[in-house]
Amino acid sequence: MALRGYQELAIAQVREALENYFRALLVMPTGSGKTIVFARICRLASDKGRKVLILVHRRELVKQASDKLTKAGVEHGIIAAGFKPSAHPVQIASVQTLARRLRTVSIEPDLIIIDEAHHAVAGQWEKILQHFGNARVIGVTATPSRLDGRGLGSHFSTLVSGPSVKLLTELGFLSRHRVFAPPVIADLKGVRTRGGDYASDQLSEAMNRPTITGDAIDHYRKRANGLPAIAFCCSVAHASSVCASFNAAGFRAKLVTGNMPMEERDDAISGLADGRTQVLCSVDVVSEGTDVPAVSAAILLRPTQSEALYLQQVGRILRPQPGKIAIVLDHVGNTFKHGFIDDVRAWSLDSKPKRQRKDEPPVEVRQCPKCFAAFKPQPVCPMCGHVFKKKTSQLETVDGDLVEIKRKKEKEEEPWIKGDWFVFKGSSLNGQYMVTKVSANNLCVEYQDPRTQKPGYAKISDITRTHKASRKQEQGRSQTLTELLALAKKRGYKPGWAYKIFNARKH
Repeated sequence: MALRGYQELAIAQVREALENYFRALLVMPTGSGKTIVFARICRLASDKGRKVLILVHRRELVKQASDKLTKAGVEHGIIAAGFKPSAHPVQIASVQTLARRLRTVSIEPDLIIIDEAHHAVAGQWEKILQHFGNARVIGVTATPSRLDGRGLGSHFSTLVSGPSVKLLTELGFLSRHRVFAPPVIADLKGVRTRGGDYASDQLSEAMNRPTITGDAIDHYRKRANGLPAIAFCCSVAHASSVCASFNAAGFRAKLVTGNMPMEERDDAISGLADGRTQVLCSVDVVSEGTDVPAVSAAILLRPTQSEALYLQQVGRILRPQPGKIAIVLDHVGNTFKHGFIDDVRAWSLDSKPKRQRKDEPPVEVRQCPKCFAAFKPQPVCPMCGHVFKKKTSQLETVDGDLVEIKRKKEKEEEPWIKGDWFVFKGSSLNGQYMVTKVSANNLCVEYQDPRTQKPGYAKISDITRTHKASRKQEQGRSQTLTELLALAKKRGYKPGWAYKIFNARKH
């Protein structure tokens, strides 16, 4: 089946989904023609006299959507800063601009199409969707996942899956790729997490070191020398430093950031196609929606906990070209964290816990110790032919005497703690008692007598524990600093732990 056939199939599936559901989410890989698909949907809707509103969140996506609609023969207007209002039944809107103009725009859409729909749960998107509450909604994305783990089920009723990256690669609609990861990956132990991802300021400092930048240049020269490449950086300062280093090494590098004028950004990006630029150093500009088929290498210099961001970055280099094999130079271990881009992923509208569930398979990546290629586990490196040694299960015979194996001693009774429950041995008294205090020599306990409401005392030798307090309960019942210090000593903690718990309870 040609790629056009998969696109038409996706359109048919979305139309069928909208007959049964009010909102549908279409998932198609980067490079599979998402924009072409929703342009075709716009054409079909406008031919029936329907009004369509397309929502995008960046100026580059406004231009891209407008170009595709024009090629599809769909006349349209644009709601964005710098564009004159029009009465066309199809409108492309910048989310930021439309959110400010909701009271003044005249369009009442029958259908809303959301590009990069994984952003749709954010505030401005929600405001627009509520304003046009009667419109049916189609979301389009390559990565239906969010860093905060929130599922898209709150905004979409059903998910329509297009062809996988693996299938499109096998059929030649996406480029094959190779992954290389240096043996030493940046140390991120001191980098904090903010908003679910690494703190950008600390991350930039950790990555903006001469050794890391030097490795990036050396590996680019060795693995992708002169190929059009995008270096994904942490911050403007980091990208500027990387750009300067590549230029100093004799490569034609350009910087592109979100604060640059649109014309300068377009010129820098187009330089990758005509050879004026060899390495484009980017900060969150070409992660989504940028269509540059000539790009053949991705230099990953920004560690991320976001699977979606990682997939969007690597997806930039998979547009097919004759004889092209894309190169991923992963200096930050994103492949080891998130897997290969062509791994089959089971997308869902449900929320996902931040920590990996026990029933989720771990990411399987093997790295060659000779050429540092990263690939799916196999006995021979597909890049250099290195053969991995097999783990042997053969028994080895060595000299030595047999050693006696002794039975383990019976487990000694654990010391009593505040919160334990007990009954008296051989007593006719009914009921259980809770320990409120344990003597320093661990021979007696104090408890509250429920009959007299006065403290009672019992020898540990005269009582039997019925159930033990949990560590959390034990901590909760240690109210004073003295009790917390004693608990810290008992558990082998440093005194600072007790002070931290005690001070935290004051707030």
